[in-house]
Amino acid sequence: MSDKIYVFDTTLRDGEQVPGCQLTTDEKVMIAKELEKLGVDIIEAGFPISSPGDFRSVVEVSKAVTEPTVCALSRAVKGDIDAAGEALKFAKRPRIHTGIGASDIHIKHKFNSNREQIIEQAIDAVKHARKYVDDVEFYAEDAGRADLEFLARLTENVIKAGATVVNLPDTTGYVLPNEMYDRINYLMNNVPNIDKAIISMHNHNDLGLATANTIAGIRAGARQVEVTINGIGERAGNTSLEEVAMILKVHKSLGYHTDIDSTMLFPMSNLVSQTMRMQVQANKAIVGRNAFAHSSGIHQDGFLKHTDTYEIINPQEVGVPKSSIVLTARSGRHALKHRLEMLGYKLEKPLLDDTYKRFLDLADQIKEVNDKDLVKLMRA
Repeated sequence: MSDKIYVFDTTLRDGEQVPGCQLTTDEKVMIAKELEKLGVDIIEAGFPISSPGDFRSVVEVSKAVTEPTVCALSRAVKGDIDAAGEALKFAKRPRIHTGIGASDIHIKHKFNSNREQIIEQAIDAVKHARKYVDDVEFYAEDAGRADLEFLARLTENVIKAGATVVNLPDTTGYVLPNEMYDRINYLMNNVPNIDKAIISMHNHNDLGLATANTIAGIRAGARQVEVTINGIGERAGNTSLEEVAMILKVHKSLGYHTDIDSTMLFPMSNLVSQTMRMQVQANKAIVGRNAFAHSSGIHQDGFLKHTDTYEIINPQEVGVPKSSIVLTARSGRHALKHRLEMLGYKLEKPLLDDTYKRFLDLADQIKEVNDKDLVKLMRA
């Protein structure tokens, strides 16, 4: 089995479903071009049947990028699939992503159907999509809560019908990582034709487990990950592209790799944040503004002695220029001395002790002490 993990970016589709984050066609094209430079393998450009604007966006993204596969979403409905096929006519590598609910909750309450009818509809959808493209991805919505034996039958049937990728989403972010591993492992061992398709992970973050579940799925045999920049998406969001890419890069012993240029992760995060008007939380892994900031005196002292004491990633690896020492009332003498020396002040111990006391008084008042504050402190 290949050790390459295919990165399927759905920032422009699932990410755009966040209230207030809708993008114009021009914005989608701009982000798609940057995703191509980033090294993603598949760009899910939109849901063509949903609106004329989304149809147009899929068309224009198809024209704008060369290397990545361009994917269009559809339900297991002929009209949706027709719209997706039409929107992808300019794509160099087109893919239709079609599917239907797989859990009994979805089958009964969303589709008012039964398992046999769902399999029949899934087969028909895949066969219809194959009339337009050779690359068809099938999603078994809410696979995380689906009956495993039924999910295995469904997976076998859609692969037989021509699906090249089978997406097994944890749509509600419900599954635990050990359960995800066991589910994918079961399918790898109980679907006789599973070697004819790539298994894909599309996990939501309702319990904060999206990234952990995605890694668990990879270890069990999945070779595609469906992710978004900054982990944006419906409700609590999707699996974060930057987290998965860096976990695989840092933990080389896992034996997997992506084609992601990690030095673009921070600039890409900023671009998506600004364009979608959605702020990145300060403590967000990899790309948050505090991801490489140190404010605790104990941490600052260790970091200044040797960066590896508190950093497992060189910030430049992800496009962050350098780590930062943030001076607060929790900072120690070592950090203050370091910052003062950067400003040209070299203090012997007695003067440093006195300056540190005055620094703490100031830090208690203003919370964060910047370089201008330090210069004023020294002049005083």
